[in-house]
Amino acid sequence: MKQLYIKQKVFSISGKFTVKDQQEKDVYFVEGSFMQIPKTFSILNNKRDEVALITKKIFSFLPKFFVEVNGREVLTIKKEFSFFKARYTIDAASIEVQGNWWDMNFQVLQYGEVIGTVSKEWFTWGDSYKVQIINEEMETIMIALVVAIDCVKADNAAASSAASI
Repeated sequence: MKQLYIKQKVFSISGKFTVKDQQEKDVYFVEGSFMQIPKTFSILNNKRDEVALITKKIFSFLPKFFVEVNGREVLTIKKEFSFFKARYTIDAASIEVQGNWWDMNFQVLQYGEVIGTVSKEWFTWGDSYKVQIINEEMETIMIALVVAIDCVKADNAAASSAASI
């Protein structure tokens, strides 16, 4: 089993942050597009090759995010229509998320087998997540999923704060 840590910088305007291993070495680099349409996040390996891409669909009635890993679309996160609490669904062939993914405390399953878990680290500046990867072949998908869910949450928070002004 492998453990990785995602820590976003609180005041990072550019949307850049790293994914570290247990020895605090950078394993992945995440770079968000700042002031660009459509909004994207690229996940790069330590050789700086893009291994995943998260894109927010523009011109959609409800927000929708596409996640590509190694050039192929793996999953979609989309907001469902609801009047009270924001609800999102994750569409993916053979990948399922169980638990409270809105609070970043969940398991990821593929064909019913747990391939990893995610838990939010408390008492830290910014959002920090511990990602435990059981099936290391799914490492990039796990990282992309956590970054995509965090992106959805940030987008929802920005929309809520803009609506309350």
